[in-house]
Amino acid sequence: EPYTWPMSFEALKALEGTEVGVTDWMEITQERVNQFADATDDHQWIHVDPEKAAAGPFGGPIAHGFLTLSLVVPLGAQVELPVEGVKMALNYGLDRVRFTNPVPVGSRIRLRRTIMEVTRAKDGGVQVKNGMTIEVEGAERPAAVAETLARVYF
Repeated sequence: EPYTWPMSFEALKALEGTEVGVTDWMEITQERVNQFADATDDHQWIHVDPEKAAAGPFGGPIAHGFLTLSLVVPLGAQVELPVEGVKMALNYGLDRVRFTNPVPVGSRIRLRRTIMEVTRAKDGGVQVKNGMTIEVEGAERPAAVAETLARVYF
């Protein structure tokens, strides 16, 4: 007997191309940048040496690109999928990531999430491609744009 997809698939499919929401602003502190540097062994001076970074190309320390990308997790929790009955959701991967603008320490970022595509996964889940745009307060260009893939199970 063929698998019957939950109505939640249709609800998600109907949301393709729509913006799910925009998060609150999050401040990027030097402490967070330093902790990320310690966790990843990436202690490049543009991130962790405020004095040297002040004379560098960005006028001060900036967040790691991968720190910025990793913040789609806590920020994304503020703009969850607008459907009920989700038992579990997993990160499945990334299709495209670009770091288009630095994130200065002391600035604030937020996430804008759009549902780009919804498909049925072979394992019984629903695959959702999200457009994630990380904005820097006061900047014209976003800090990062990413297409993230999630597997959602009902």
